[in-house]
Amino acid sequence: MSEETEAHKAQYASKKGEVVLRDHEYDGIQEYDQTLPNWWLFVFFGSLLFFFGYWIAYYQLGWSKTDGEKIDQAMERIETAKKKALDEMLAKLDDRALIEEWSTNPEHIAAGEEIFQANCIACHGQDLSAKIDIGGGQSVNLPGLSLTDGEWKYGSKPMDVFRLINEGTPAGSDGHNGAKMEAWGQKMPPIQIAELTAFLISKNPKDFPQP
Repeated sequence: MSEETEAHKAQYASKKGEVVLRDHEYDGIQEYDQTLPNWWLFVFFGSLLFFFGYWIAYYQLGWSKTDGEKIDQAMERIETAKKKALDEMLAKLDDRALIEEWSTNPEHIAAGEEIFQANCIACHGQDLSAKIDIGGGQSVNLPGLSLTDGEWKYGSKPMDVFRLINEGTPAGSDGHNGAKMEAWGQKMPPIQIAELTAFLISKNPKDFPQP
């Protein structure tokens, strides 16, 4: 056997537990040649088998739902819960209840005002006039309708206001100067819409007088 062959064989471990430092070097770094431990090999090949089995079960046999299916089911549960909450709220609400109970309750009014300031002032103005003061006695109209002029374009009953906030501008309407209000029921629970309605009623006592 040639010296070259012997040198080549000496660079590789030939038995279990033998430690061999190979001759080649790069940037002062040399490489060990050792047999990988059995636990590492078991984990490696086990991972390959698991992946193959999971791929078959997930993509071919349909034993597990896809991410899209899971999202669809979650959205369906959310919509069901929202509908249930709305039905429960509507069972307790009517025009009289909104005027006599909700719009006279300081906690509901305060909560409704907070909701209005956080979500509605961009279109209806901080003072509900649908205008913004730019100084010098001048103001600019905002996209929304005034909520203090006594005119209720889509119904003047408290429940009309509630439904408008919940469902947005009716589908058959062009809105106000082309601007439509979104359906806030998609973002707010029914109790917040009721509180917002109560706040608007409290700001317009002439339009919604006590019985």
